[in-house]
Amino acid sequence: MTTDATTPSRAAAPRRRVLAQAGFELGSLLRNGEQLLVSLVLPSLALVGLSLTASPSLGPGRRVDVATAGVIALCVISAAFTAQAISTGFDRRYAVLRYLGVTPLGRGGLVAGKVLATLAVEVVQIAVIAVLGLVLGWRPAAAGIAYAVVFVVAGTWAFVALALLLAGTLRAEAVLALANLVWVLLLGVGGVIVPRSELPAGVGQAVAFLPSAGLSDGLRSALVDGDLNLPALVVVLGWGVVSTALAARLFRFDD
Repeated sequence: MTTDATTPSRAAAPRRRVLAQAGFELGSLLRNGEQLLVSLVLPSLALVGLSLTASPSLGPGRRVDVATAGVIALCVISAAFTAQAISTGFDRRYAVLRYLGVTPLGRGGLVAGKVLATLAVEVVQIAVIAVLGLVLGWRPAAAGIAYAVVFVVAGTWAFVALALLLAGTLRAEAVLALANLVWVLLLGVGGVIVPRSELPAGVGQAVAFLPSAGLSDGLRSALVDGDLNLPALVVVLGWGVVSTALAARLFRFDD
């Protein structure tokens, strides 16, 4: 049976549209050399450096175990916040978001595609870091692996929402500068690599309310001690709820 050339084609099912967009987003992220550097190379170097040296202090627990949990948190922040903020900011600048928003994919499908692509990148990141950590002697607490998955998913939600809030309200150049600056600040004093307990008392208490500290504290509790850190989970979920609400209200598809 032949199809007339003038017969309008039907849009693919919503699931297929989202998966296709996720594949496109994933390919774009993996082809970006700068983001691969931030997402894979730098976390790997950080893990090796922290595991093989005695400075900075990482507090109680086996050093490689504490370091690996912190680097996994860094991977989530890199993929869900830094990479997504920059890519979305430039997609918005070049009107990609505006055109995709009026296709059958829709705005909700676009966001779902970005989240799925981010999770796929994180699977690759965490697999690389886990293998490297095991080589260095990492021994995660088996009882806390399920809790760690919960924190990775919750942290991804919170940081993707923050990325969309940033990318949807500022110009692309400002997003690029600010996303990289925030990444550096969180790496240094956000409780990610160096636990809050090892920061100056006032700083450690203040950063407890940051999503980076909540994610890192939760992963360390899960993977080092095998425990569920409920206060840290509340912090991460709180940021997810607030950031999602603000992004939904303030996000502009046009630059």
